[in-house]
Amino acid sequence: MDSNLTPDLAAQFARIALGHVTKEYPHKLDHVMSGPEDVRGPKELHPIFFGSFDWHSCVHSYWMMLTLRRLFPDQPFAAEIGTLADTMLTEDKVAGELAYLDHAYSGGFERPYGWAWLLVLHREAARHGDRDWGANLEPLAREFAERFKLFLPRQGYPIRTGTHYNTAFALVLAHGWASEYDETLAGLIAERAGYYYGMDRDCQAWEPGGDEFLSSAMIEALSMKTVLDTPDFKQWFSDFLPRLDISEPGSLFTPAVPSDRSDGKIAHLDGFNLSRAWCWRSIAPALPDDVAAQAESTADRHLAASLSHVEGDYMGEHWLASFALLALLAGRDA
Repeated sequence: MDSNLTPDLAAQFARIALGHVTKEYPHKLDHVMSGPEDVRGPKELHPIFFGSFDWHSCVHSYWMMLTLRRLFPDQPFAAEIGTLADTMLTEDKVAGELAYLDHAYSGGFERPYGWAWLLVLHREAARHGDRDWGANLEPLAREFAERFKLFLPRQGYPIRTGTHYNTAFALVLAHGWASEYDETLAGLIAERAGYYYGMDRDCQAWEPGGDEFLSSAMIEALSMKTVLDTPDFKQWFSDFLPRLDISEPGSLFTPAVPSDRSDGKIAHLDGFNLSRAWCWRSIAPALPDDVAAQAESTADRHLAASLSHVEGDYMGEHWLASFALLALLAGRDA
């Protein structure tokens, strides 16, 4: 299996996303209704992110499409992505997404997963200097950054489950944006990561759970790699996983096997393989040579287990390609 992002693979990912980011139904809302006036459909509630089965999947699918446009500007799909983004990522539609955040009971809307992905989308959109997508999205990104700054000091304990509520995943994504746009938030993320995970030792890696798409162990490691310099990270990592030289815990080296990809929760396990590949690849450059080689081979095994399953059933198709792209770009300045 080619573990690189080829033009053919990019075209497949683009075609998948273009097919669902404006597909309103089926849809799973994160929406609190205060009264009958709040009984409204996805497109009425969210003028941009109403497709892809749920809000956050639509957000990171736009991130994927814009990233592919930037990396493959001469491919036919790049023009189609540009046309769609011109239509959707407009100032007035962003204002509609912002207005939703003023609704009662919206404080927990998409916290923290969707918040972090919106920041990643804005960071990518701003790289497209030929368009105003970044400028249009910035008010929405700033709003979610402020929510992070209010929430993280109040979150006394990290959420370690390998699903949308995972704290480390959100810290990794948000830190990438904050390092460019908000020094205060970047500092807060570094402080909270150290508080949550700095003293963790001898991780047992009892994973995956039956519906997880993140490795709680490896995403924690990536969060610490994100905020520490290399020598400090090497020491932390050797304490966190002290038996890697004998390939233990064995669970960290074994891809998950989904039993039913038409089940939306079980299909998460393909994402687990892809996100674990992203984590191993991302931390490999900060590891000693022998452990780095182990990390790369483990990443390749996980990628091979699920890359061919990004397309097929809509329960995985509406989001898996984004996680495949994370894995394929890990370690690249992309």
